[in-house]
Amino acid sequence: MKKPELLSPAGNLTKLQIALNYGADAVYASVGSFSLRQRSAKEFNLESFEEGVRLAHKNGAKFYATINGFPFNGQIEPLKKHIKTVADFGVDAFIVATPGVMSLAKQIAPKTEIHLSTQANVMNYLDAEIYHEMGATRIVAAREMSLKDAVLIKEKIPNLEIEIFCHGSMCFAYSGRCLVSAVQSGRLSNRGSCANDCRFKYELYAKSEDGNALFRLEEDESGTHIMNSKDLNLSAYIEKIIQTNAVDSLKIEGRTKSEYYVACTTRAYRMAIDDAMAGKFKASKYEYELNTLKNRGFSDGYIVHKPYERDDTQNHVTSIEEGTHQVHAISEDGIVFKTKFKIVPNEAYEIVAPLSSHINLGQNELGMVYEKNGRYFVEFTKLVSKKGKEFDEIHSGNENEINLPFELPKFSFLRKEI
Repeated sequence: MKKPELLSPAGNLTKLQIALNYGADAVYASVGSFSLRQRSAKEFNLESFEEGVRLAHKNGAKFYATINGFPFNGQIEPLKKHIKTVADFGVDAFIVATPGVMSLAKQIAPKTEIHLSTQANVMNYLDAEIYHEMGATRIVAAREMSLKDAVLIKEKIPNLEIEIFCHGSMCFAYSGRCLVSAVQSGRLSNRGSCANDCRFKYELYAKSEDGNALFRLEEDESGTHIMNSKDLNLSAYIEKIIQTNAVDSLKIEGRTKSEYYVACTTRAYRMAIDDAMAGKFKASKYEYELNTLKNRGFSDGYIVHKPYERDDTQNHVTSIEEGTHQVHAISEDGIVFKTKFKIVPNEAYEIVAPLSSHINLGQNELGMVYEKNGRYFVEFTKLVSKKGKEFDEIHSGNENEINLPFELPKFSFLRKEI
């Protein structure tokens, strides 16, 4: 079996470092106004973006720059400068969505690989072959494509890499080609500023033109989430996907999501890939970890079942569901932590750390770190800040950095079951 790349989102420099520490083989990120996630693109400036490329390469990982927006005529000249600037940083590939941008990138940076965005809607070998002939070394397949189709494309075009999404938000529209946000709020989804209108509650009405009567059609007294898609979760199918030898990269969606999301998803799919390659795949292990995340409900999408065979990909009740765990703190340096929710003395908090890391066990005046049933926990006796101030408890919003009893791996998280 061929081991696929694990590709994680890098919404900012901290999330990029978390992805690398938790096992990503590659990361993708954007800067400026030319990707479909302008909010995360604003998290980077040119200096931190270049630093991100350097960090990825230092860790033996690849860095892909997303320039997959659909530009207006007035954006072409700035786009040319942007491509040149990002190429000079040494990115490993551009993720692009249109033939015009692809052609432009090939002219300006001929040595930089081209990955075709999922926005290009490739679902068959005819389209894949055309883009490959134009210079794409990889396609990010449409999320509506099946695994059987991926296998056929690989058979027809063996030198073309295939990347699929394995986890993250799903759009109710075909391959993300949605205009609802543009119509309702003037925010253009295909240029990076989608307002996620599909997640809102809506009410349905029926009107009689004869009597001018208007009736509300009630499914729920507070409305219903008509278009709200569940989140994609293919963790249970990773072994099956790998066994086809058709998929070269497994991609996690979520550049605008939390640091814990990046850590947890990268960690879970790192385990799934490595376990599948070692012949000890256990779906429940990865599903447990992913269920700790806030989500919209999970679906396995269309990679195994065709769209018309599915009737469980929408969440009509809520646009967000609590996961099984609450994240309480993050430690970037392993020495102190910053509170994300609440920390109190004499309560156990589970430690989430990169897979290959070592956890120091012991007890001192600040607290103790111990192992129980294969998991690691910390309990605080005292909450003492880096500056020496003691607290009875720490809540989110408190900017004080609190000392850990023992040094933990960098980018460790503390969580509790809800």
